[in-house]
Amino acid sequence: MPEQNKLKLEWIRKAEEDELSIKVILKENGAPSTACFLSQQMAEKYLKAFLIASNKEFPKIHLLDSLLELCIKIDSNFKELKKEAISLNDYYIDTRYPGDYPEFGLKEAKQAFDNALKIKEFVLKRI
Repeated sequence: MPEQNKLKLEWIRKAEEDELSIKVILKENGAPSTACFLSQQMAEKYLKAFLIASNKEFPKIHLLDSLLELCIKIDSNFKELKKEAISLNDYYIDTRYPGDYPEFGLKEAKQAFDNALKIKEFVLKRI
């Protein structure tokens, strides 16, 4: 159990690093697509911290809606985060590679960060 707690705290620490980076990007008018990507990453790490705190295994995936489904099996209240998880899903790949992906602006970056913060607050109340 102590090992589980240590691992949970490591995931939270990495999520906090993402949050700090997002804040700098938004404050300094940095790359919105990077803020969107980091918001997805931040939310992913908090969901994984919850799963670890609940002593649940999870696959090595990045789809927030899939991770959320695992959380819902533990606590049905996680259904409240479906909209946020689904909206953040697109930022894992779409922000990282050129191609037929949309451009993300400051508005999307701020919304992504707000969604990640909602997931963070929700998770921290439960672990």
